[in-house]
Amino acid sequence: MKKRSLHIIRDEHASLAAMLHAMMKMMERGPAEDAGQFFEVMRAMLFYIDEFPEQLHHPKESNLLFPKVAKKAPEVRGAIDRLERDHMHSEKAVRDLLHLLLAWEMVGNTRKAAFENALGPYVESYLDHMRLEETVILPAAQNALTDEDWVEVDQAFDLNADPLTGKYPPGPAFEKLFSRIVSKAPAPIGLG
Repeated sequence: MKKRSLHIIRDEHASLAAMLHAMMKMMERGPAEDAGQFFEVMRAMLFYIDEFPEQLHHPKESNLLFPKVAKKAPEVRGAIDRLERDHMHSEKAVRDLLHLLLAWEMVGNTRKAAFENALGPYVESYLDHMRLEETVILPAAQNALTDEDWVEVDQAFDLNADPLTGKYPPGPAFEKLFSRIVSKAPAPIGLG
């Protein structure tokens, strides 16, 4: 059995990691002479994180993959508990970050440090979260889940269609968002 969802999860993690690294690069460079574009792209990236990983990726892990793995590989329950705690707080964390970015944009540089101080730990925590999934949970899933388990998990993850993986075109509702990110963000996500 191919276990397509393992590839989808890894592709989505790679896209998200690239997005997080691009955000850090943008932060290092700062708004420079085009503050409008800087804030526009950062907002778009945070919105992407809130829309795709938070709304599509995490719920499928929490509601489908993790329970199956916990049942068949109980030795990884501690890691699953930690990842679930992360999932419970991650949606609020990205929205808090978006609020801090808006405060910096609207109020001015007196709010820059708050955003900067929150972004680094947020990115590091997210990267660590994905590392734990890929080094502990995915191998346990690969070893413990049955073909029947994989059919259900694969069907669920097949529906994600995250355009930033490069494998799916953005739907009409998100075409503008992805074109904005890709055209203006720094590599590895964008061309800017």
